[in-house]
Amino acid sequence: MADKNRDPVVVIGLGRFGGSLALELTRRGTEVLAIDNHPKHVQSLAGEITHIATADTTDMAVLRQLGVPDFYRAVVAIGGDIEASILTASLLVELEIENIWAKAVSRQHGRIMDRTGVHHVVIPEHDMGERVAHLVSGRMLDFMQVDENFALVKTHPPKDYVGIPLGRSGLRRKHGVTIVAVKSPGAEFTYASAETELCYGDIVIVSGPTDQVERFAELP
Repeated sequence: MADKNRDPVVVIGLGRFGGSLALELTRRGTEVLAIDNHPKHVQSLAGEITHIATADTTDMAVLRQLGVPDFYRAVVAIGGDIEASILTASLLVELEIENIWAKAVSRQHGRIMDRTGVHHVVIPEHDMGERVAHLVSGRMLDFMQVDENFALVKTHPPKDYVGIPLGRSGLRRKHGVTIVAVKSPGAEFTYASAETELCYGDIVIVSGPTDQVERFAELP
C-alpha cells in the first residue's frame, strides 16, 4: 500500500474509549471498521461510522470473515471483559497485523497484553491520573510522559532565566533540560534557539528526563 498512515483502522470494542477513538478517526478522514459484541454499542454509532458490525472477535473465523487480516492497524479497546481483550489481541498477533494497539485496565492487564505481542499498550485511566497528579501538585501547565524516563512539560520560565539568551544560560548543563519552544502572550509557539531571550509571562515547552523537568518546573 502506498501510504500506510492513511490505511483503514479496525477498532474492536466500542465503549467510551473505543467509541470516542473510532469517531475521532472517522472525523479525521480515516476509514474505520468498528466492531463490538454488544448490539447497543453498535446501534449508538451506526449512523456515524460507515463500517460497523456486531461480532465476537474472540473467534478467528469471524475476524477472517470481516476482513480483519487485510488491515495494517488495529486497536483492541475492550475494557469490560479482560479475557476477551487478551484473546482478541492474541488472534490479531496471530494474523500478523503490523501495528496493534491495546487498551488495558490495569498494569497487570497491560503486562499480559504486552506479552501477547501487541506493539502498543495504553492504560487510559492510569495515564490520565498520572498526568493530572503532576499538574495538581506543582506549577506545570501541562505534562506529557514521552517514554519511561523522558517527559515534556509546559510551564513558565524561572526568573533566573528571563532576559538571558538561552545559548548563554547554561540551562542544560545546570538542569539537564532543554527549552524547545516558546510562546509569548498573544503569539503562537515558536522554536527556541540559542538567541532566544525569555520574558515574564512567556510559556515554554521543556524536554528532558522526567525528574529533571519536574524540578525545573518548580524553580521560582
